[in-house]
Amino acid sequence: MEQNKVLLTQEGFDKYQEELDYLLTVARPQVTKEIGEAAALGDKSENADYDAARAKQGEIEARIKELQYAINHAEIIKVDAKSKNIVTVGSTVELLSLDENVTDKYTIVGTAEADPINGKISNECLLAQAVLNHKVGDEVVVKVNEPYTVKIVKIN
Repeated sequence: MEQNKVLLTQEGFDKYQEELDYLLTVARPQVTKEIGEAAALGDKSENADYDAARAKQGEIEARIKELQYAINHAEIIKVDAKSKNIVTVGSTVELLSLDENVTDKYTIVGTAEADPINGKISNECLLAQAVLNHKVGDEVVVKVNEPYTVKIVKIN
């Protein structure tokens, strides 16, 4: 994988494309209109509406650039038959923490899509790195400040 590639699942790619379309067709024209309306109110130096609209425009433009970069440099994570037996990027894994006897489910995604609260962990995090390329039944040590062991229970 090239360094400037952005790993995305097909679902993540589609969400990015949808958000970009919204920003280009709805949000950008809307903020441009708000700026025009605020500018028409007179002196821009003390015009809070104008300042707020310009700030919002900056945020929208920055997000558009982020999304365009991600889409243009996307490498879609392919899930193949091999992925069902070995943990790869794109796998959903059920892990049993042997130290706490707790089972959790994670989907391993690229950093752009990582959302740990919703069970999507980056392929660069230590937990993902520990389980990548292992199979069901393997016990692996997650090398963090206080190492712990997980057992791979299931791979989807």
